[in-house]
Amino acid sequence: MKNQRSTSKPNDPEAARQYCLQLLSGRPRTRTELGDSMRRKGFEETIVAEILERYAEVGLIDDAVFARAWVDSRHRSRGLSKKVLAGELRRKGVDPDFVEAAVEAVSDEDEREAALALARRRYRSLAGQPDEAVLRKLVGMLARKGYGSGVAIPVVKQVLAEAESEAAELLDVDAHFE
Repeated sequence: MKNQRSTSKPNDPEAARQYCLQLLSGRPRTRTELGDSMRRKGFEETIVAEILERYAEVGLIDDAVFARAWVDSRHRSRGLSKKVLAGELRRKGVDPDFVEAAVEAVSDEDEREAALALARRRYRSLAGQPDEAVLRKLVGMLARKGYGSGVAIPVVKQVLAEAESEAAELLDVDAHFE
């Protein structure tokens, strides 16, 4: 039996336009995401290219705006580092120049403040655990969010010092984290 995944006609420009608009109505998407979805749906490459070009001309598709909004949203809501945000945008097919410009909008201080907020929030859920475990979990959480040791260690040290935890002293003794 033949796979009937796509019910659209591959050479129907109107169906392709409608499908692209439907995709855009759900959430903003990159040019690459739209093109990939339209190709998977079975639309011919010439029609896909024509629609993407036209929608870019009229401003319905703008990867630079998408990148800035993505970085702002994900950094603010999830506390992700510039490194992680850049990787996400690259995987979405955003032009490297747009990626660079978008992540440059996040200052080093913004990044440090986000890491500090994450560590403080996570620390509250770790109350009562051994200091070594708290230290390991906080540094690990920040590492998963993309923060290097140059940001994670001082941030964790500050959070632990604020909590007057003995684990802050571990960071002075154990230099193997760096």
